[in-house]
Amino acid sequence: MSQLTAGPAHRAPSGASVLAGARHGHPGLFWLAVFSAVLAVVATTGLVVDDRVLLGAPLWAKPLKFALSFGLYGLALSWMLSLVDGGRRTGAVLGWAVAAGAAVELVIIFGQAVRGVRSHFNSDTDLDATLFSVMGMTVAFIWLATVWLAIGVLGRPRLDPALTASIRLGLVVALLGMLVGVVMSVNGGHAVAVADGGPGLPLFGWSTTGGDLRVAHFVGMHAVQVLPLLAALLIALPERRLAGPARRPLVRLAGGTYLALLALLTWQALRGQPLAAPDAVTLAAAGALVIAVGATALVIVRQRG
Repeated sequence: MSQLTAGPAHRAPSGASVLAGARHGHPGLFWLAVFSAVLAVVATTGLVVDDRVLLGAPLWAKPLKFALSFGLYGLALSWMLSLVDGGRRTGAVLGWAVAAGAAVELVIIFGQAVRGVRSHFNSDTDLDATLFSVMGMTVAFIWLATVWLAIGVLGRPRLDPALTASIRLGLVVALLGMLVGVVMSVNGGHAVAVADGGPGLPLFGWSTTGGDLRVAHFVGMHAVQVLPLLAALLIALPERRLAGPARRPLVRLAGGTYLALLALLTWQALRGQPLAAPDAVTLAAAGALVIAVGATALVIVRQRG
């Protein structure tokens, strides 16, 4: 597995350098992203030419979301693997494990869409139940492989401290976001207080009549892209606008905020409350979080500026 040479610590990674790192960081994860992109085109075409609806949503909306999600996840992990000095052999093996597991998930999801049936929480036939069981085992396999990557390989990237912190925090939050899928399995579906399906938000399909655990699952999963992007933006700011010593504390604050948001969204869903219709308690908790984060960020900037 080839390595991308890290630039100066004060420079943010460019889009070109990120793509180059993803291309050379791990071939399996990179080709997972390519495979996902092809499937995203297939799903988009399906949305245009196939008017079938499943559980109140366009049949191909779910496959499209999973293709995009796995594609971004594969690119992010491959890029991260390009930034580490040690653990090349372990990283190579675990990267292939994640790529293979994700490919199996996508094949099942798209195969079930072709059949016009649910891929998740479906035990209507022996085949459906078997496929869902395989998906459950595959997700657990991906989660364990990612944990191993995070601890054994990705804990020592040779980067700017702020970007290093963002990678570590992003992986931690993403792994916790994956665990929301376990809560869905225990719950018997993603909806709380209502049946799966029914009215949902445009594009995402998240329930507008009850709680929906997919919100927290989605938000948590993508911390692995959001936090490094935030760190790159902070690094790109000139010194006169943001002092270097403030960058890593701000990234750590962002990671803590993201984790608190994940907890808040999970709590809201488990109370049977739609994302778009928060009650006074949820609004108060969100407001307190915003105030605390804003005040802390202001202190960090003033003390480290």
